Amino acid sequence: MANGLFITLEGVEGSGKTSHAARLAERLRAQGRGVLLTHEPGGTRAGEAIRAIFLDPAVSLQVAAELLLVLADRAQHVEEKLKPALARGEIVISDRYADSTTAYQGYGRGFDLKLLGELNRLACSHVSPDLTILLDCDVGLGLARTRLRTNAGRRGPDRFEGADLDFHRRVRSGFLKLAESDPARFRLVNSERTAEQVFADINRLVDELIETRCR
Repeated sequence: MANGLFITLEGVEGSGKTSHAARLAERLRAQGRGVLLTHEPGGTRAGEAIRAIFLDPAVSLQVAAELLLVLADRAQHVEEKLKPALARGEIVISDRYADSTTAYQGYGRGFDLKLLGELNRLACSHVSPDLTILLDCDVGLGLARTRLRTNAGRRGPDRFEGADLDFHRRVRSGFLKLAESDPARFRLVNSERTAEQVFADINRLVDELIETRCR
């Protein structure tokens, strides 16, 4: 793994990406592997400032402005965090990446998919995941999980958590279309099951990737 490995976890709100990404990083570090755990939007100092605006429902954003914010975040993330970690031979685990932009701003918001693809490629600067794990669940279930989390944290829903059900259905449909179009990279995991069942599948997929790349 001289050039490192890049693994992304994708999915709708409440699908379990953040918790499973953290558990995966902890397991791999326990094996003695170098791991960078990161997320989008955010992951850098500039990115966290962008994230605060991007997710704040009180800040009105046009679709193009929303898209350009997340692309600016990604461009900084790639150059500051992803490229250096991959060059060091680390395993990079990112909670969301370019596929989320296509699903949310493209399929969800209706931004032109062809133009979005070109902008995504610019922001990614040739950094593409080796494996994308799509945690798929019913959007109603995912949003119910999200509400429990926001209530426990005593905060309101962010820009996307508060969107209507049809928006989230379009996002889920977008993710599934992306997975269907790129079966070599995507692996679909049913995240409506218990956390342990889901994590077992994630571990199996990651171990298979590592074994293949280490031959």
